[in-house]
Order: sequence, then C-alpha cells, then structure tokens
Amino acid sequence: MSSTSLREETANGTRARTLDTKLEVVVIPVSDVDRAKAFYASLGWRLDADFAGGDSFRVIQFTPPGSGGSVIFGKNVTAAAPGSAQGLYLIVSDIAAARDDLLGRGVAISEVFHDGGDVHDGADEPYLFGRLRVGGPNPERRSYRSFASFRDPDGNGWLLQEVTARLPGRIEGDDTIFTSPAELAAALRRAAAAHGEHEKRTGQHDANWADWYAEYVVQEQAGKPLPS
Repeated sequence: MSSTSLREETANGTRARTLDTKLEVVVIPVSDVDRAKAFYASLGWRLDADFAGGDSFRVIQFTPPGSGGSVIFGKNVTAAAPGSAQGLYLIVSDIAAARDDLLGRGVAISEVFHDGGDVHDGADEPYLFGRLRVGGPNPERRSYRSFASFRDPDGNGWLLQEVTARLPGRIEGDDTIFTSPAELAAALRRAAAAHGEHEKRTGQHDANWADWYAEYVVQEQAGKPLPS
C-alpha cells in the first residue's frame, strides 16, 4: 500500500480505503456564452474564471454559494446539445427562503412541490423522475422531500432540494459541516424546537441545553438517531 493510502476500521478488521475523489465540476451546455454568464451571475454565484484561447475556445466557471462543486460552460467546452443538462441539484436548508431569494433575482421558478408517489411514464413536467408532483412542501417537512425547479436560458434544468438531516452514511463519523451562517442558524432553530419538546416531556429545565443542542446538530447531520 502506498504511503498516501488511508485505512479504515471495519467489523471484519482493517482494510485499505481509497483516496478521496471529489466531484467538483459539472459541464453545462449553452448556446450563448455571454447570456449564460449573465444568468448565473444574477443567481449570486461566484465567478471563478473566464478564460479564452483565441476565438475558438472559452471556459467560464461559477460556484454556487457554499458549494464545494462548480459548473463550467463556454465555447467548445462540450459537444452536448445546449439545454440537455437536466436534474441538476442544488441542496438548500430552507427551500422557501431559497426560492424567495431566486424570485427576488428575477428567476422564473416553480412553486415548491413534493413527490406524490404515483408513477407515471410521461414527460418530466409536472413529474419528478416518473412521479407526480404535488403542490406545496412535503406535509411532514421531511428531509429530501421538498423541491422547486427552474431553468437557465438554454433550458438546462435545476432542482432545489431541501435537506435538513442527512441519510446515514452521507456524513462520515461525527463530522459536522456547515457552509454558511444561515445553514447553521437553521440547524440551531431545529435543535431549539426539539429541545423545547424535550423539556416538555421531562417537565424540567435542562441546564445542559448547550450539550443537548450540540448532540442534536451533530446527530441530525450524520443521519443518526436524535436525542429525545
């Protein structure tokens, strides 16, 4: 095993673990580079690069706020048909606030919807991966279940997806990562609401509320059982 290899403990002993392989760039096929640049700038995304190689090549990179991944587009960057990129996910902790932000920026975005469960083989509107869209957020406001959609000027399709608690295995160990103050604040508000219910059940004030909050936030993001 090379000196750069990692090891992880398993139920059956120790085994070699592959090195981190991070998905950081997605290519978006567009027909008008300057129009696409203006659109993605209007979303409030960070412009990382705009490089040209003569008249035959140009590449532009944008990164959404708080994202570890970026998109690139340009001239002679991809042979894919403009508008053919679909199902591009943007994960948000508060879908109503994220939708309002995009509306305020002049983006034509759908109402919030959730998966109705009925399978359908027709076009993707008003369906989501073959399932009927139902207006409004998920009734139980379950993580991964509420969406809103919009398209760029070429028709590349984006989905906002509300994620407040990760499924098990999505976050390794007890790592807890927040990419913005707003995301952390939302997690703390959920912890506060849950802690209020905890005090109602116990019938007493919890002087160790900070420890309880911390455990809740870490367990929620890791997809582990929450304190009660």
